[in-house]
Amino acid sequence: MTSTLIKGGSIVTATGLVRADILKVDGVITKVGVVEDTADEIINAVGHLIFPGLIDCHVHFREPGFEHKATMKSESVSARAGGVTCVCDMPNTNPPTVTVAALSDCIRRAKNITDCDIRFFFGVTSGIHLATLKDLWTSNSEELQSFKKRCCGVKLYLDHSTGNQKIEEDLIEEVFAACAECNIPIIAHCEDPEINRLAKAASMSEDIAEHSVMRPVKSEAKSIQKAIALVKKYNTAFHVAHLTSKRGLEFVTKAKAEGLPVTCEVAPHHLLLSTNDYKELGTLCKMNPPVRGVADNEALWQALEEGAVDCVASDHAPHTLAEKQEGRPLDAPSGVPGVETSLPILLNRLKPERIYKLMFENPNRIFGLGKEDIVEGSKADIVIVDATVKKEIHAADLHGMCRWTPFEGREVRGEVTRVV
Repeated sequence: MTSTLIKGGSIVTATGLVRADILKVDGVITKVGVVEDTADEIINAVGHLIFPGLIDCHVHFREPGFEHKATMKSESVSARAGGVTCVCDMPNTNPPTVTVAALSDCIRRAKNITDCDIRFFFGVTSGIHLATLKDLWTSNSEELQSFKKRCCGVKLYLDHSTGNQKIEEDLIEEVFAACAECNIPIIAHCEDPEINRLAKAASMSEDIAEHSVMRPVKSEAKSIQKAIALVKKYNTAFHVAHLTSKRGLEFVTKAKAEGLPVTCEVAPHHLLLSTNDYKELGTLCKMNPPVRGVADNEALWQALEEGAVDCVASDHAPHTLAEKQEGRPLDAPSGVPGVETSLPILLNRLKPERIYKLMFENPNRIFGLGKEDIVEGSKADIVIVDATVKKEIHAADLHGMCRWTPFEGREVRGEVTRVV
């Protein structure tokens, strides 16, 4: 029997901070409050914040198929260093997670990972993938039911991004109908392919900043609008991935006001980076959807503070530095790392209880992850954070495989001291 006693920390809840001791015995929280017991290990957490293990509901850990960029093991170490102990991995791997065999392989690989609980989104690009999804969700097979427990929903790419997993246009409505019937949440990369096609065709510049011009705000807004129309028709649980703009936010806010089951997330890079950063960062701030203007940054921050945005998710998408820097800039792969830096970025501006909702309570509920909070009888991960620490982000200090960050030199607040 092993025991750990965490003394004097402030437990973060949805409504504020609660100062309490926590006793954990053989992985189970046995007491929360004033604890006089002794333990094998006693941690002094006075002045520290105590979060349950945080959830990042949008990552690309690159395995299988792209292990030269990252692996489940390397990125899970990075996640844990940032206080994240549960992630939802996207299906644009190689092979893509669009078959039972591919999902099974991902689950098998994840069983060897101890730093992070990895769940998986199932991808749908064609009719056969939808048929497979229905079987997965409705089958009485013990094996398929076990796979379903590790699957957190369906990922749709409404236009191409890394991995070219764009869904067939005439299948989109059928997926919304099927997911409503089976009670499966959809998370979607919302960009309109026709608007993007026309914007790209009209582009005359080779400058990296043209990436934001070729994938404009109206593309995101139109795609969200079309998806919400299907939500209205079928009442499908729908989550907007990596929302970037004030205009897109307006559609989400209106849908929520109408009582529709629509939620959204924002990535830290769309909070901190803007089109102004292309000059200094070049391809290191190239992602899909792209960075926007400073006014959009501020609108998203305000929405986080007011509760209009449900989740913060990193869209952690590592590439090697060589891949980012070689060849024509506009052909560089889109995506940036971020799973390890989300918490300190948010602590710079948001109250801990807001972060609790954005990175624990809301993603846990939206995707049915079943993660436990810090209460007696639970096996919750406990993240101890010294929020008084002020530091700069440097790639050399991070644990991910790609060894670079678009946030190099940014001053942030907070440091994870232990995960128990």
